[in-house]
Amino acid sequence: MLRCRFLPLGCSAVTASALAVSGVPLSARAEVLYTLETRCSFHSAVAVPCRIEAVNEGKATLYRHMIGPVDATVRITDTPVRMELWNGATRQWKSLSTAAARFSTNTVCFNGRDLCVVNPNYLNSVLQQSPAAMTGRDLVKVHFGADGRVNASCYDDGCEVKLQ
Repeated sequence: MLRCRFLPLGCSAVTASALAVSGVPLSARAEVLYTLETRCSFHSAVAVPCRIEAVNEGKATLYRHMIGPVDATVRITDTPVRMELWNGATRQWKSLSTAAARFSTNTVCFNGRDLCVVNPNYLNSVLQQSPAAMTGRDLVKVHFGADGRVNASCYDDGCEVKLQ
């Protein structure tokens, strides 16, 4: 759902060497899709300038968020839909608990507000690809189960319902 394989306007291609340096394992067929200069934040802090690199890894897309000296890489797979965060200390992928897009602020956030990025190009593409489902919506949220697979999704006020 939050996967992007199209070059957004205003982005440019770069090499995948930066991801390899961060310790994220890459296959030989990794292909950089785009880079994006934008604003990101960690743990609900004020958004600061950052760079995102999107890399096609075949069955997954990696999104490396570079905020100053800190890198956070999210891996998104389509079948089944899973979103994971790279843990550099353990050198393993850890499943996300949530991912959310808020159209009014052009923001995509992971695990609550642990990692947020301003990405109007991507969110505009979501609106264009699914106008019937997304027109008038402000918040789209996906919850992931312990196995990393989607177990619930919600829109707007429906996201206030407590999941049991």
